[in-house]
Amino acid sequence: MIEHLNKHDIQNDVFVPTYDVNRSIVDVRSYVRVVECFKKWDRVAYYKKQRKILEAIEKTYRCEQYDCIHAYTLFSDGNVALNLSETYGIPYVVAVRNTDVNDFFRLMPHLRSRGVTIMRKASAVFFLSDSYRNQVFEKYVPKKYRDEIFRKTHIIPNGIDDFWLGHSAVGNKSLDTNNGVKLIYAGRIDRNKNIPTTQKAMAILSERGIDTSLTVIGKVEDKKEHLKIIKDTRTKYLPAMPKEKLIEEYNKADVFVMPSFTESFGLVYAEAMSQGLPVIYSEGQGFDNQFAEGTVGYHVSSDDPKSVADGIEKILASFDEISERAVLCAGKFNWEDIAKQYAVIYQGI
Repeated sequence: MIEHLNKHDIQNDVFVPTYDVNRSIVDVRSYVRVVECFKKWDRVAYYKKQRKILEAIEKTYRCEQYDCIHAYTLFSDGNVALNLSETYGIPYVVAVRNTDVNDFFRLMPHLRSRGVTIMRKASAVFFLSDSYRNQVFEKYVPKKYRDEIFRKTHIIPNGIDDFWLGHSAVGNKSLDTNNGVKLIYAGRIDRNKNIPTTQKAMAILSERGIDTSLTVIGKVEDKKEHLKIIKDTRTKYLPAMPKEKLIEEYNKADVFVMPSFTESFGLVYAEAMSQGLPVIYSEGQGFDNQFAEGTVGYHVSSDDPKSVADGIEKILASFDEISERAVLCAGKFNWEDIAKQYAVIYQGI
C-alpha cells in the first residue's frame, strides 16, 4: 500500500512497536522503524503498554512535522493516534480489524467506550468489509453516536500483491471431476484456520457421491493441529512455498476453502480468485459481503461441516460462471486503485 501511495506523492514513515525485534515480520525499509519498546507481559495492561508506545514514538520522530496519522488498528494503534492528535493537533484516521472486533470489543467490555471515542474523534474510519462495520455498529456503538461515526466510515478492502493480478488466469478454468474435486487451502496451519471442518465436509460430500481431495499448504504454527490434519488420507500437506510455486498448485485445484473462525480479511481468497478458483469463506468475517453470495463463491458457517459441504456443492453446480467471475472480481483488490482511494481521503482531510 505504502509503495503505491509513494507514487501519489504521499510520503510515509511507519512505526512498528514490538516486544521483540527478532519476531517482526515487517520488511525493514528506509521509512520503517521497528522499535522494541514494551515487554511481552505489558499486553495485559492496556494503558501501560500504550504509554510506552507513545513515549517511543515521541523519541523517534518530530511529530509536529506530520500532516496526518494513519492508525492501522483501532485499539492498539488508534489510542496512540488519539493521544498524538490531542498533543500536536494532527488529524488521524483509523482502521477497524479482526482483533478489534473479535478480541477487544468482544472480550474487553471495559475498553469498549475507548474504542468508540477513538472512532468519534477520528477524521475517517476504515473497515475492510460491510460485515465488520455492521457488527461494530449493531453491537458496540451506542445509538446516539451511530450517525456521527457512520458518516465518516469507508469500506476499503486490502489489496493483493501485484504478482497475482499480473498472472491472472486466462480463459475459463475447466472442471474435470474424473479424479474427484480438488480442494485447496494455503496459509498458516493453526486452529483458527479450521481445516478439520473442511475435512468433515469432505466426508459429507463423499456420502453424497462427490469424491474430493484436499491440498493443505503452509507453515505449521500448531503441531497438534498439523498432526490432526494429516491423519486424513484424502489430505496432502505441503510446506509453505513462494508465490511462484503456489500459483502452480492453485492451477491444479478446483475450489479454495478456508472456513476460518476469525479473519481480518483473508488475502488468500483474493489471490486464489485471480487464478479462477471459486472460494468458500467464513460468514460474518472480513471477506464476507465483498461480493453478493454466489458471485465468486459462498460464505459458510465455520462450525458447521454441512454448511461447508453445501457451499462446495453449490459452486460445483455453477462452476464455469463462478470461476470466470472470480478472475474478473479479483481486480477489485488492485493496490494501485486502493491507494488512490486513500490518497483522495488523506488530501480531503
